[in-house]
Amino acid sequence: MSQHKPELKKITTLRLSAMKQEGKKITMLTAYDYTMARLIDSVGVDILLVGDSAANVMAGHSTTLPITLEQMIYHGASVVRATEHALVVVDMPFGSYQVSDEVALSSAVRLMKETGCDALKLEGGAILYPLIKRLTTLGIPVMGHLGLTPQSVHQLGGYHLQGKSEEDALRLEQEALGLEEAGCFALVLEKVPATLAERVAKRLHIPVIGIGAGSGVDGQVLVSQDMLGMEESFSPKFLRRFGQVGSAIRTAVGDYIEAVRDGSFPSESESY
Repeated sequence: MSQHKPELKKITTLRLSAMKQEGKKITMLTAYDYTMARLIDSVGVDILLVGDSAANVMAGHSTTLPITLEQMIYHGASVVRATEHALVVVDMPFGSYQVSDEVALSSAVRLMKETGCDALKLEGGAILYPLIKRLTTLGIPVMGHLGLTPQSVHQLGGYHLQGKSEEDALRLEQEALGLEEAGCFALVLEKVPATLAERVAKRLHIPVIGIGAGSGVDGQVLVSQDMLGMEESFSPKFLRRFGQVGSAIRTAVGDYIEAVRDGSFPSESESY
């Protein structure tokens, strides 16, 4: 059983940069609510991502597209209230930054002000360079996201491996360099060949965090409910289940139902 204790200091973008330089791997997990965020943060994870994957995990949608800005603000604020150690990054949801730079800036300001988060994450490459430069110039830290970008699932034709061809790999690598130049403090690479991800991580000065991108990057991210075994129907190749929380919940609920029905709960000591 892990006995890891978190550092006392709050994780910052500067600390993440230093971790890359030191060769210390970065840990990142999703969180969407106060209770889960408090548990994960207490163990010392470096980054909590309030992902638009809340649309899938919390609301049962088949894609991330339906979640709204207001819903992301709700989830983000809940996580921030629970967090003392981790850097909290909130996804900008689909439609909140694609319409125009003015809409994007307004959405970004709302997310930062109303959640209290530390940074935002945007999906996409070259088309976002001007927006990212504007946001970072105005003091809003931005994490990039390339490879499989779930908000573009329909355009991509599904949740497939990205960067397989030499042409696609070169474009992804160039866009990663462009995102760094535009001002991103870190980059997520999702579902790309491990050799490509490692090459990108070596070329970039900013941390590269992978999901389905091999071990040659600067850190890893997983959806907490998947990693904990709470969602058992989703089993991509890159997912390792570090717990069986879903099974534990079913057992506990079953024991509760049995105890209520046979009259053993509440006991005399549990009554006033």
